[in-house]
Amino acid sequence: MAKSAAMREEAVRVGAKFQVTIPRRISKALRLKKGDHMLVRLIGQRVEMVPANLIPKDQAWFWTPEWQKKEREVDEALARGDFKVAESVEQLLNDLKS
Repeated sequence: MAKSAAMREEAVRVGAKFQVTIPRRISKALRLKKGDHMLVRLIGQRVEMVPANLIPKDQAWFWTPEWQKKEREVDEALARGDFKVAESVEQLLNDLKS
């Protein structure tokens, strides 16, 4: 039989705007960061909060650290003027081949 994740719970207080603070040990266990999104579900009389990735799955590759690093490199090259404008498709293809 597979082991289930250990149950972690702590009491929290509902604030003025119905806000709650996720306890540090729970946020660390979930690797939550400031600005992350959560799905909030009402299940009977229970509230469930689940970390949410709001990026469509077919676009998640764009937001990987590796891809974002390359995006920053391109932005920096453009800001430096480090690019070439092709006068024609033929010239572009020749430049790509060389």
